[in-house]
Amino acid sequence: MSLLSVADALDRLLSAARPTRRTETVGLHEADGRVLAEDIAARLTQPPFDNSAMDGYAVRHADIAVLGSVLSVVGLSSAGHAFEGIAAPGEAVRIFTGAPLPAFADTVLLQEDAAVLEDGRIRTTFLTPKGRHIRPRGQDFSEGEVVLKSGDMLDAGRLTVAAAMNHPVLPVYARPRIALLATGDELVPPGTPPGASQIIASNTYGVAALAREAGAEVIDLGIVRDDRQALLEAVRHALTQDIDVLVTLGGASVGDFDLVQPVLGEAGMELDFWRIAMRPGKPLMVGRLGAVQVVGLPGNPVSSLVCSHLFLAPLVRRLARLPAKDRQHPAVAAVPLRENDHRQDYVRARIARGPAGELLVTPLDKQESSMMKAFAVSEGLLVRPPHAPAAPAGTPCTVLLLREPAA
Repeated sequence: MSLLSVADALDRLLSAARPTRRTETVGLHEADGRVLAEDIAARLTQPPFDNSAMDGYAVRHADIAVLGSVLSVVGLSSAGHAFEGIAAPGEAVRIFTGAPLPAFADTVLLQEDAAVLEDGRIRTTFLTPKGRHIRPRGQDFSEGEVVLKSGDMLDAGRLTVAAAMNHPVLPVYARPRIALLATGDELVPPGTPPGASQIIASNTYGVAALAREAGAEVIDLGIVRDDRQALLEAVRHALTQDIDVLVTLGGASVGDFDLVQPVLGEAGMELDFWRIAMRPGKPLMVGRLGAVQVVGLPGNPVSSLVCSHLFLAPLVRRLARLPAKDRQHPAVAAVPLRENDHRQDYVRARIARGPAGELLVTPLDKQESSMMKAFAVSEGLLVRPPHAPAAPAGTPCTVLLLREPAA
């Protein structure tokens, strides 16, 4: 099977994705970043009554038609406390922003457009047009009006509107369920003293974080040893967990102990593609077990994370019905760049902001796919296309941001 380009592999992966149809109802505090599963109509009219847009005086416009008009102040209307009395012609009511407009009033005179006299009356100092500074009932939305649509992603603004429409809970699409299964006799969980031939299993935690960030619910199925039957049982158990994607970590290459692909085949996986023309991450495997998509990540930690950024995160967003998120940005090489071979290279790099706000990229010296420490200091990945020639400092390039660089 020939190597696929990164673009072709991503297109095939996303084309096979089936966005979740499961729905659930969640409270407003849990709805941020979720996608609405139904249209949402207002349960009330907003504002529910005519109210003042400013601090001032509620008046009849006929009483202030002449500059220097003098009115008596006979009451007060504040937010939550309407004026319940009666005001005769020539009388005004002190009113504050958001307060109900008294029935007699048709205009709000700003407090700065009125001089307060010694006896408490006011005199107009500005000719205010009729109807000014009033928010009419229903100016924002009316009861029964559909304001939020199915498919809208809920953010701060839309959640504010939902709350104002008197919805304490919202119907949303369920998060895609992603199961992670690490493989390898050499792996032990963090916090466990490793034996002489063992290492700490670290990939799961970065991959899980990326999947959650993209909108997934993550199920950690732990570590399974390099044993055909144990792996087969673990895969079959994973398929009972009502998952959308099974992600295996390690064992997807062609060594004697790389059992993931043959065992998945025994379990019924239809292999879509395997091996990508990229570095790191060449052994990526993608297939399907019935309705469950399978993503086999390489065992090397750097390869695993890079593939998760490029493939798993976009897949999760597609399944979650979230818009695609392009994290690639134009940049400028801060140092000379080496030539590249036939695989697309993702080079861990330091990224800083230049004087004009441009992104300046400096690749790290060591790029081995087993070295994790670089991810603690790399702000991004420099993307080097296949067969890219050597280039001097100042050459335009592309980076995939992992975190926001310092200003």
